[in-house]
Amino acid sequence: MMQPFEHAVTEHGPTVLRVVRAVLGPGPDADDAWSETFLAALRAWPDLPEDTNVQAWLVRVAHRKAIDVTRGTARRAVPTDLVPDRPSTTGLPESAEPDLWAAVGALPERQRLSLAYHYLGGLRHTETAELIGGTPEAVRRAAADGIRALRRTYAPEGAPR
Repeated sequence: MMQPFEHAVTEHGPTVLRVVRAVLGPGPDADDAWSETFLAALRAWPDLPEDTNVQAWLVRVAHRKAIDVTRGTARRAVPTDLVPDRPSTTGLPESAEPDLWAAVGALPERQRLSLAYHYLGGLRHTETAELIGGTPEAVRRAAADGIRALRRTYAPEGAPR
């Protein structure tokens, strides 16, 4: 017969706590992972086979819960007392090279989309052709024409065009 769940918590709780503290460091995140481990174990306890190595099983669950906490921490915002003085320009290409982005915006739509999907999005010409229609060769030609137009209108003074 399977031992009572409370006995498993008493017997293996310290081991589980050492595992989550080794992964997460001491603190509330480790305590949360410990709690989540035993909540998950309690849910699965009735269906656990009798011959299960309970300590190994709990350590595996604890390791996964610690990874979940780590991933969750990476997705949550970090509170701060300081508010930036000005808005962020991250992700706004116009702030770095306004002339270049104006020139890209002035390209014909097919050239602009070919450039954006291939050079900025990293898609192959075949994938870009599926998105915007046409053949991969036509998309490759549109991208080349767009690059040539940008070089003509945006190349720095004195640079070969």
